[in-house]
Amino acid sequence: MTSYPGMATLADRYDGFILDLWGVIHDGVNPYPGAADCLAQLRDAGKRCVLLSNAPRRNFAAEKMLRRMGLEGDLYTGVLTSGEAVHLELQRRTDPWFAGLGRRVWHLGPERDRNVIEGLDLEQVATPAEADFVLNTGPDDHRGPTSVEPFEELLQDCARHSLPMICANPDLEVIRGGVRVICAGALGERYQQMGGTVRSIGKPDPVIYGPVMEMLGTPKHRTIAVGDSLRTDIAGAAAAGIDSCWVLGGIHGEALGDDHGAAQAEAHAAGLSPVAIVPRFVW
Repeated sequence: MTSYPGMATLADRYDGFILDLWGVIHDGVNPYPGAADCLAQLRDAGKRCVLLSNAPRRNFAAEKMLRRMGLEGDLYTGVLTSGEAVHLELQRRTDPWFAGLGRRVWHLGPERDRNVIEGLDLEQVATPAEADFVLNTGPDDHRGPTSVEPFEELLQDCARHSLPMICANPDLEVIRGGVRVICAGALGERYQQMGGTVRSIGKPDPVIYGPVMEMLGTPKHRTIAVGDSLRTDIAGAAAAGIDSCWVLGGIHGEALGDDHGAAQAEAHAAGLSPVAIVPRFVW
């Protein structure tokens, strides 16, 4: 586990880069200083970059958000969100778990994430009592995003009806514009504590890396995953057999700052060994 000031040295060792979005490229509101330049430097060096995000929305929605931030599509090779992966699973129904779901879905999440199920052969219902399963994309816009508590009654209602839950974002929390907010993963974790069945799609499940590697077209030994979360990004890369670079300035930034010694101890305690640590995603 080696500390570097940025990505320039790593660019000599790898051809393919799997990049997290939230916590690496942007904070949910603005791109991080130097991130756009780093993407441009990698592109100009002939490197292939796929953005792999646990965002609970379709690829086109994630790319639209990037464009609003001034990050155009020529800066990266491709993008895959967990929301896109959920959409495809519900469309194909080749996975036995998804094949066993009914057609009536209750959506727990904000309106902007509803594109995950739009265009599919599904009936969106108004209450858990009417549903065959629940799609969890995170806190909605009415109960606040900082605590699971306001969603307790809704989750209990889902549990009473024994609804299987799709968790379209395994993240527990993110930093949005400097504020720590919960994600779908926190609601899914609470639902499991209630005895509910949850299927999480996205990092750290190694399955999500398969289509990313196809997009990259680079061998594993020449590919590195870059992320800010030990639990999802670094653990996911390890599960997929891919080297990883840990960006300290995201979700762990408040606790670790730029203390690389503390970061190494944290990674060791989690049983993880990223090959590199950088303070931020800069060149």
